[in-house]
Amino acid sequence: MSRTRLVVLGAGIVGAACAREFAVAGFDVLVVDRAGAAAATTSHGEGNILVSDKGPGPELELARLSRRLWPEVLASVAERRPAGAAGAVAAAEWEPKGGIVVATTDEGAEGLLRFAAAQRPAGVRAEVLDARALRAAEPFVTERHTAAMYYPDDAQVQPAGAAAVLLLDALAAGAELRTDCEVLGAVSRGSRLTGVRTSRGLLEGDVFVNAAGPWSGELSVRLGAPVNVLPRRGEVLVTTPLPPTVFHKVYDADYVGAVGSGAGDLQTSAVVEATRGGSVLLGSSRRRVGFDDRTRPEVLAAIAAKALHLFPSLADVPVMRAYGGFRPYVPDHLPVIGPDPRLAGLWHAGGHEGAGIGLSVGTARLLRDLLLGEPPAMDATAFRVDRPAVLAGGTAQDGHGETTTEEES
Repeated sequence: MSRTRLVVLGAGIVGAACAREFAVAGFDVLVVDRAGAAAATTSHGEGNILVSDKGPGPELELARLSRRLWPEVLASVAERRPAGAAGAVAAAEWEPKGGIVVATTDEGAEGLLRFAAAQRPAGVRAEVLDARALRAAEPFVTERHTAAMYYPDDAQVQPAGAAAVLLLDALAAGAELRTDCEVLGAVSRGSRLTGVRTSRGLLEGDVFVNAAGPWSGELSVRLGAPVNVLPRRGEVLVTTPLPPTVFHKVYDADYVGAVGSGAGDLQTSAVVEATRGGSVLLGSSRRRVGFDDRTRPEVLAAIAAKALHLFPSLADVPVMRAYGGFRPYVPDHLPVIGPDPRLAGLWHAGGHEGAGIGLSVGTARLLRDLLLGEPPAMDATAFRVDRPAVLAGGTAQDGHGETTTEEES
């Protein structure tokens, strides 16, 4: 009996999550990437799994679904591979350590308290920390705070490691991976996508999932169904390993505003968290510069200044490296999940901006439900492809300067 051939275009964490979800469900899955697995956006993230930064609405629902699924998925991986259960999930570095949001101005405190109050009816646990409780939780945080909120459901993973866990489980379930395989154009019968032309030849399939992250817009043009997914760049500083200094994910109350901003100029806010290796990650920045991958000293300086405002004790700590990457941005700040109404056989899973690590497993589950016609884990209407923010302006040219869809006789 033949199985449905599903081709995932992109081997970042969203593509890996989709590949695993469908492979475990019995699909014949092929994952292709123009470079290597988790080699681009995924490897340049912080690994955030957050509910704290999302107001009531569909993205928060997706975040809560994903937060529930992450430990279930990792437990399932361990259960499916009992001989090496510990090693099977260790690379993900799952840490449900919670998050703390700190305001340092009266205006920021008012906004934080108001934001948390709106989240609670939507199912988010948000607990006010007084000065003593904040000091106990984060001994080195600034004393100049006006409010603090604890979010026990925030978590963290090592992004490339987590993607590897998902992808390896997909491969164990029968999926295939092809790297250094760039999609060049589409092959269709009428209005149905039946194959993609790649740098390694023609790949045919029944279903194709566009999970190319910031390159989803460019890829969609090559497939003849443009979507308005654009790159937004962010940078992170990494300190040398330290004694225990930061115990939760800690960020300032400006972070939510920076995430929700559509401005093209530089947006920065303090985001500080430790890794298992002892290094501290300092973020974050957001700016619209296309695919310009140059690191700007002034951006790194702005990140450092914001971090020191939150953790003054880091002033003399050496920074050993900085890295930056592109996040898939949609103007209405919602991901794109579901079938493309213009081209049968094409599905989209992207546009998560900086939340793709956390939202990956929920996105994959939702996509599977929709494709199989099963009751979805949540209402996916807000993520549909044919909404104005996704289709308006989605005409960016690909690297060859033209759409490469062709008709098959």
